[in-house]
Amino acid sequence: MSTQGLPPVAPDVTADIVEALTPRLRKRLDAAIGKLAACAVERDGDTVRITVGDDAELTLYIPTGAVTTTADLRCSCLLAPACVHRAAAAASAPVAEGTPDADAEPADPAGTATPTEAAGPSAAEPIGAEPAGPTDAERAAADGLWTAGAAIVDAGLDSAGAVLQAGLLRAAHTARLAGLHRASAAAVAVATGLRAARAEDPAYRLADLVAALRELLDVAHALRTSTGETAQPLEALRGTSRRAYAAAGSLRLYGLFTEPVLTARGFAGAVTTTVDSTGTLRTIGDVAPGGAERAVGAATRAIRVGDTSIDPVALTRAGLVVSGATASAGGRLGAGQGVRAARASGAAWTEEPLRGLWEVPLPAQVDRVVGHRDLPPDDRPAGADLLFLDVTVLGTTPGARDRVHAACGELDVHLLVAHADPAFAYRDNLRLLATCPGLRLRLIGRLEPGADRAVRVLAIGIPPGDGPTLRLTEERLGRIDLGLDRLHRADLPSAAPAGAPTGAAEEPPPAPLYLMHRHVERAISGGRPVLALAGSTVGDTARLRRVGLTTGADLVERLTHVAAGRERDVFGRLRTGDNDLLSAAWLAAAVYAQTVEGALTRSVWSTE
Repeated sequence: MSTQGLPPVAPDVTADIVEALTPRLRKRLDAAIGKLAACAVERDGDTVRITVGDDAELTLYIPTGAVTTTADLRCSCLLAPACVHRAAAAASAPVAEGTPDADAEPADPAGTATPTEAAGPSAAEPIGAEPAGPTDAERAAADGLWTAGAAIVDAGLDSAGAVLQAGLLRAAHTARLAGLHRASAAAVAVATGLRAARAEDPAYRLADLVAALRELLDVAHALRTSTGETAQPLEALRGTSRRAYAAAGSLRLYGLFTEPVLTARGFAGAVTTTVDSTGTLRTIGDVAPGGAERAVGAATRAIRVGDTSIDPVALTRAGLVVSGATASAGGRLGAGQGVRAARASGAAWTEEPLRGLWEVPLPAQVDRVVGHRDLPPDDRPAGADLLFLDVTVLGTTPGARDRVHAACGELDVHLLVAHADPAFAYRDNLRLLATCPGLRLRLIGRLEPGADRAVRVLAIGIPPGDGPTLRLTEERLGRIDLGLDRLHRADLPSAAPAGAPTGAAEEPPPAPLYLMHRHVERAISGGRPVLALAGSTVGDTARLRRVGLTTGADLVERLTHVAAGRERDVFGRLRTGDNDLLSAAWLAAAVYAQTVEGALTRSVWSTE
C-alpha cells in the first residue's frame, strides 16, 4: 500500500487521532505504519476499506473526497477508537488541504473577477491605516509553528516520527484557522517531506525538505517578532487561503510546452505553459490527487477552457483565442462559465511572440529566477523559474551518466533530468541526446541553483541558424516535451559533425558553499545528536574563511556549539537542549546559505 492508495486526511483529524493514543501505543505507531504499508486498499464509491488483520478492518468514509472528521475513520478492533490502526492510517495518508489545491481547481470556477480576501483580521483594517502587528491569535499560532518546527530540527529525520508529525499538523491547522495560510502550507510541506523521507520515496529530496523547513521557521519567526513594519509586509507573511482570479480580457495564446506534474503531496497531472501576444507566460493545468499514471494520462485528457476542450499535448503546438478570460496573479488561467475560447494555430519557437523568450539576455533571466526564489511556489509568476537557452551538446558529463555536458555561448552548462520517476521519458531522452556531440538545441529548463551551472531540461526544439539539429516532422512544430514525448534515433542527426565544440576553458573552482549546505542538511537528517557528535568543524570553517565566507564560518561554529551545549544532571544524564537556540542558529545558517547561493548563481551564469 502506498499513500497514493489512501484518501487525504485533514491535518486536525490526524492530530486528534494521534493525540488520543496512550504513551505505549505512541511508541508503537511508527512500526504500525510500516505494517500498514503491506495491506491492500479497497475502494467502493465513497468508502475505502483496509484489512489489517484477522480481527481488524479500517473503514474510511470520504463523501467529500477526504477524511474530514475523526468519525469518518473507523476500526473494528477492540481498542477502537483509541487504537494504533486508526492512527497509522491517518499518519500514512496524504494531508488534505483546507481549500482546493491551487493547481487542481480554479479558485473561481464561475469565472467572476471578485478577488478572494485572506482570512484574518487584516481584511477589516481601513484603507490607509497604520501598519499593525499580528494579533494575539496569530502570534500564538506562530509560536506553535515555531515550537513544532524546532522539535523537528532537534530530532532530525530518524526521530521525527508520526507523533512529531502530528504535532506539526496540529500547528498547521491552528495557523490556518488564524489566517496564517503561508506558514500553514509550509508546515504541511514539511510533514509531507518527512513522510516521504521515512518511507524511502524515490522522489524525496533532502534539499526540498530543508527549503520547506526554512520557509516554515522563517515565516514563523517573522510573525512572532513582527511589529507591522518588517521587511516583508504582514499580508505577505499571512498569505491567502485560495488563489484569486481577476478579469484578463481577450487573449491570443500560443502553446509553449507541457510538463507532467507529480508532487510529494500526492497530486499529479499536466500543466501547459502558453504565451500571449505580449510575451506573458500563462498556464493551463489539470492537477488532482493521483500518481504517475494520472500525470501521464492527463497529458492526453481533454481539459475545458471556457466552452472549448483541448488536451495539453495538442495545446503545446496549437493556440487559443480566449474572450472574457480570468487569470490569477501568477498567470494561472481560469475556466469559468463566462469564458469563451476557440482553437487557433500555434507558432514555432523561432517565431513571434515565442522567439522573444530566448532573446532576453542570460544574466537577466537568471536574475529573474533568483529574485523570485524567496516567494512561496504558489505566489511566483508563471515561468519565473524557467531559463530559455540555445546550447550545443558536448557529451555526457564524466562520472555522471544522467548529466549532459553542453555549451551555452562561452559557458559550460550541465543538463539534468527534470523528474526521476521512470514513468516519464526525461532520463531516456537525455541519455540519447548525450550520444550526439555537436547537436544544437533550443531548450526550456528549470534553473538548478548553485555553482554547477545546471538546468533541469523540460522541452527541447530546433534553434535558428545552420548546423546539426533535431530532425522533427512539421506537425511537431520543431519541438518536443521531454517528459511526455520520446526521442528516437531517427530524430537525431545521422552522425556527429566533425570538429564538435569542446566546451569552454576550465574555470577556477567555485566557493565551497557545499560546506554550508552540508551542515544545514546534516542538522535535518540527523538532528541535534549528529551535530553534537560531528567532530571538529575547524577544517570546514577554515576553508570558508579562506574564500571570504567569514560569516558562514561563524554560523557553522555557532550551530555546532549550540547543538553540543547540553548540560548533565546529577546522575550524568544529558538535559534537554534549548530548541529555540538551536532552531535560531539553524535558521540563520540556512538563510545565509540560500542568500549566498543566489549571489553565486548570478556570478557563475554571468557572461561578462
